[in-house]
Amino acid sequence: MKRIHLILVLLTCYSLAYAQEALTLVQCIETGLEKNYSIQIVRNEEQIARNNAIPGNAGYLPTIDLSGGFSGSSYDFTNNLTDGTTEKINNNNSETANVGVNMNWTIFDGFAIQANYARLKELQQMGELNTRMSIEDFIAETASVYYNLIRQNIRLHNLQSSVDLSRERLRIVEERYHIGVTSLLELNQAKADFNADSSLLISQLETVYATGVSLSTLMASDPDNSIHISDSTISFDTMLDKSDLWNHILTNNTSLLISEKNKTLSAIDYKRVLSRNLPYVRLNGGYGLTSNWFSTGNTDMQQRLGLNYGVTVGITLFDGLNRRREQRNARIQIKNSELQMQDLELSLKDNFSKLWMAYRNNLELWSLEKENLVVAQETYSAAMERYRLGELSGIELREAQNTRLEAEERLSTSEFNTKLCEISLLQLSGQIKKYMYPEQ
Repeated sequence: MKRIHLILVLLTCYSLAYAQEALTLVQCIETGLEKNYSIQIVRNEEQIARNNAIPGNAGYLPTIDLSGGFSGSSYDFTNNLTDGTTEKINNNNSETANVGVNMNWTIFDGFAIQANYARLKELQQMGELNTRMSIEDFIAETASVYYNLIRQNIRLHNLQSSVDLSRERLRIVEERYHIGVTSLLELNQAKADFNADSSLLISQLETVYATGVSLSTLMASDPDNSIHISDSTISFDTMLDKSDLWNHILTNNTSLLISEKNKTLSAIDYKRVLSRNLPYVRLNGGYGLTSNWFSTGNTDMQQRLGLNYGVTVGITLFDGLNRRREQRNARIQIKNSELQMQDLELSLKDNFSKLWMAYRNNLELWSLEKENLVVAQETYSAAMERYRLGELSGIELREAQNTRLEAEERLSTSEFNTKLCEISLLQLSGQIKKYMYPEQ
C-alpha cells in the first residue's frame, strides 16, 4: 500500500510541476489563432482571393507588350531570261530588325468584364467567410477541449478524494484487525478497494495529460509542454433565449452566408453567359521601329518608324448552340443553389431543435444532480460516522462511497454536456466569438 501511495504522490507532483503558466480560455484561443497552422493556411487563401479581386484580373485594363526581333536571309539568286540568258546573283543577303510597343484593350465584351469583376469580389468575400468559418470552428474546438480538460481535472480531484476515503477506511480496518475486532476478509476487501481506486486515479492522470496535449496541439505548441489552465469549474449561460438564437442563425450563420454567396455567384455566372449574345469591341495599337538591310538593289537600308492602330467590332452568330446549352445549365445551377440554401436552412433548424432540447434537458439534469450530490455527501458522512462506531459494514460504506463518486461524476457530466450544447448553439448562431470577448 505504501508503494502505491508513493506512486500516486509522485505522479501528482509530476503533473503539477510539469505544468507551465496557467492559461485562460481567451489566452488559449488567441495563441491558437496566431500560431495554428490550419488557420494560417486559410488566411493565406483569403489573401489570394483578395489579390485576385482587382480590375486587371477582370479584364478592365489593357495589355501592353514590348517586343523586339531580328531576322535575316542569305541565298543565291538564278533567273533564266526569255532571251536565253541567265542572270545569277550570289550571296544575296537581307536582314530585318524591329522593336515596338503594342497595346490590346477590350473595351466592351457584352458586360462579361463587369460580371467577372463582380464574381472576383464575391469570391473575395467568400474567402473572408471561409476564414470566419475556420476561426469559429477553431474557437468551438478549443473551448470544447479546454472545458473537457476542466472536466477531467474535476474527475481527477474526485478520484483523489475517493482514494483518500478508501485510505481512511483501510486505516480503520487495519487498526481493528490488529486488535482483533475485524476479520482478514474485511482487511483484504478494504485493500482491494483502495487499490482499485488508486488504479483509477493513475489512469485518470494519463487522461488529463492526453487532454492537455490535445490543447497544446491546437495552439501549435510543443505537445511535450503540458498545458495548465486557470479555471477549475465549468460555468455556462442558463439564460439563452431560443427565439433570439434562431434569429441570429438566420442572419449570422456562416454556412448560411456562404450558401447565399454561392447563390449570388450562380446569378453572376448566368450574366456572364448572357453576355455572349452581345457584340464585343476591341482596340489595338502600337508604336515601333522596323529596319531592313539589303545587299543588292538600289536600296541599301529601309526604316519605318511610326504608329499603327485599329478597332475590331464583332459578334458571335453561331457557336454550335453552346450558348443555349450554357444558359440552360446556368439557370439550373441557380435553381440548385436556391434548393441547397433551403436544404441548409432546414438542416440548421433540425440541428438547432435537437441542440436546444439537449441544452434544456442538461440544465434540468444539472439542477437535479446538484441535489443528488448533496444527498450523497450527507449519506456518506453519516455512513462513515456509523462505520467508525462499528455500526456499519465495510460493504455498506463502500456502497455509500461509490454512490457519492457516481453523483460527482453525473454532476460533472451534466455540466460538461450543458457547456457543449452552449458552445454548439453559439457556433450555429454565429456568436462563438463571445468566448474571445467574455467581458462583452
